[in-house]
Amino acid sequence: MNHPVHQLKFRFFNLRVWRTNIVFWGGAIMVGLVAAIFALLADQGDKLFRGIIAYNAYLPFFITPAGFVLTVYLTRKVFSGSEGSGIPQALIAIEDPGRKLSNRLLSMRMVIGKVLMVVLALCSGASSGREGPTVHMGAAILHSLGKYAHLPTRYFERGLILTGGGAGLAAAFNTPLAGIIFAIEEMARSYDRRNSGMMMIGVVLAGMTAIFVHQNNYNYYGTSPATLDFSRVWLGVVICGVTGGLAGGVFGQILITGSKKLRAYMPTHWLLIAVVSGWSVATLSLLSGGVSSGTGYFEAKQIVSCAGLENCDADFGLMYPFYKILATAATYLTTIPGGLFSPSLASGAGLGADLALFFPAEMASTIVILGMIGYFTGVVQTPITAFVIVMEMTNNHDLVLAMMATALISSGVSKIVCKKPIYEALAENLLKMISDEKNR
Repeated sequence: MNHPVHQLKFRFFNLRVWRTNIVFWGGAIMVGLVAAIFALLADQGDKLFRGIIAYNAYLPFFITPAGFVLTVYLTRKVFSGSEGSGIPQALIAIEDPGRKLSNRLLSMRMVIGKVLMVVLALCSGASSGREGPTVHMGAAILHSLGKYAHLPTRYFERGLILTGGGAGLAAAFNTPLAGIIFAIEEMARSYDRRNSGMMMIGVVLAGMTAIFVHQNNYNYYGTSPATLDFSRVWLGVVICGVTGGLAGGVFGQILITGSKKLRAYMPTHWLLIAVVSGWSVATLSLLSGGVSSGTGYFEAKQIVSCAGLENCDADFGLMYPFYKILATAATYLTTIPGGLFSPSLASGAGLGADLALFFPAEMASTIVILGMIGYFTGVVQTPITAFVIVMEMTNNHDLVLAMMATALISSGVSKIVCKKPIYEALAENLLKMISDEKNR
């Protein structure tokens, strides 16, 4: 057995140990900085499209299809491998560390491509988020740094990808606990004790860096006035869980089936698919007054913050969640880089606002929160991550038990409609798409 003094010397004076620590810690800080810059650029892209709508509500019928075509073209020709959310890419790399495909999917070129393509899509009116892409970028940054530092792949690559992915989510949402849970529940699918320490440190450093840049935005969706009344909230838990799980499961199945069906046509008909999807998103934008486009951050924040308050207006119409869901599906099926987290949370908030009309006014804020969790869980089928994300983002701890119950009900209902978790299914489809490219 090694003497404690020798163990301390190895830990504090061994160059290899310090090289590993610098890669993990420095990479996490870099993820936080990139995530913060990405957030600022995405917000500007969102605001630019809102300005276009304010000037002329019919301009999206030209701008959105053209922007979709340009984004899909650049993605296919320059940034192949950056399609979609980015979480499927990270899952593929975790299952196949150290291989050529992992190096391609988690290269620094993917980081650049993800930022540019998501911002371009948002400028064009796409309904997509930046959180999934930030997970992809986080995994790519730490994976690339580990490769440049010549860390032993066998021991560190899985930990680098998990840490980068968790740090990316933590920095994107300002939710460090959710970043850790996401890395364990969605990416690792198990508790990885060997990498847990580094993962926690990396998530904290990335989250602190992002918070330092966005000093006025610690609570992503502000604060919610929701409180828990067990004598009345149980019905809301069941309704939000079942409704959200069903809607989220249907949405997930549409994306999975649609991606499989369109995969055979993308090589030769990508232009037509991009144009049709662009017109569809533009039509939904016109019908919704422009709120179906973008990340959905502004709408979700307004709904969460204003629910149950008389002097606060957040009425985006009864059809808002349905417009948002359809616009997100149309955007994603083009293979444009962009995430599902923010649009799904916004759709869930809108669904909760609709369901709140059937409850007493004093329960409105509670039902909005539960609706958000119900739908989001139905889409991603990771109940722990879902309720932790919403709990941290809304700074609400009074509803923890109700959130957990809603997430569990939603996850069970969603699995009846959508048998396979969405990111796992999309990862399989991406692998087949890459295989098809090689065979052509």
